[in-house]
Amino acid sequence: MSSTPHDPFYSSPFGPFYRRHTPYMVQPEYRIYEMNKRLQARTEDSDNLWWDAFATEFFEDDATLTLSFCLEDGPKRYTIGRTLIPRYFSTVFEGGVTDLYYILKHSKESYHNSSITVDCDQCAMVTQHGKPMFTKVCTEGRLILEFTFDDLMRIKTWHFTIRQYRELVPRSILAMHAQDPQVLDQLSKNITRMGLTNFTLNYLRLCVILEPMQELMSRHKTYHLSPRDCLKTCLFQKWQRMVAPPAEPTRQPTTKRRKRKNSTSSTSNSSAGNTANSTGSKKKTPAANLSLSSQVPGLGAIPNCSLNPGRDGDLCHSTAVTPSGQFKEKH
Repeated sequence: MSSTPHDPFYSSPFGPFYRRHTPYMVQPEYRIYEMNKRLQARTEDSDNLWWDAFATEFFEDDATLTLSFCLEDGPKRYTIGRTLIPRYFSTVFEGGVTDLYYILKHSKESYHNSSITVDCDQCAMVTQHGKPMFTKVCTEGRLILEFTFDDLMRIKTWHFTIRQYRELVPRSILAMHAQDPQVLDQLSKNITRMGLTNFTLNYLRLCVILEPMQELMSRHKTYHLSPRDCLKTCLFQKWQRMVAPPAEPTRQPTTKRRKRKNSTSSTSNSSAGNTANSTGSKKKTPAANLSLSSQVPGLGAIPNCSLNPGRDGDLCHSTAVTPSGQFKEKH
């Protein structure tokens, strides 16, 4: 059968530049398919280095993994960071699981500037258990993934909300123990809680304590301090951040414009026709605020004080009105 352009392995005769792009650059679900293949390649000899490499390949350095479900004692929500994600996947297999993969149906994708969000309302986490008995567990829920929009396309946030689960036992096993009521009673009991093994649940409870201690463990590994000294240093730095005032944003100096103040000049005697202008003055003398009528009864004064000298070189002169109604200039 000859290859066609619709074949993913089709090689164009016009050169490598006409080949199809990498599949997961078009569909982020392909990364989940690759993750399933990597989990199937796990062996019993896979150590912590293998799980760290697995998390590095599919998760960002600041990635978070969140699980939400409801147990008998109420709803639960656990969020773990990047350093605890490898151990989470390894605990799934330590609880008797021999196979783990995810199935995404009718997922919706939304592209952003630097990320791609995949929202799958019909996600199934399928686990195959070999002990305590051969059982297939289908855990159904909603999975929301956020990928970085780059060549690696690693997971930045993982949020799986579990709604229901089913434990499937093969009919052949039931037929083998049909005459043994004790075995049938054991087969009728659930081996998981909301599709999660006791190993995984205990680890998630432990992560509630381990997650806040990541800073202490990182400081101990970097500076080789004792646990007590690490705790003192972290508490002191946190206290400094709480006491220190918030940094004020730098303000650019505003240039102030000088406003020109125009002062009205008082009119002098109409016969003399002399006017005194006080424009351009910066500061007025205290004598300008004094009224002559308050000092001499029966006189009404119109002050005209200025730093500019008058006719005879005086700084202040005024025009007074006598009781007879005549104007008299006062120096």
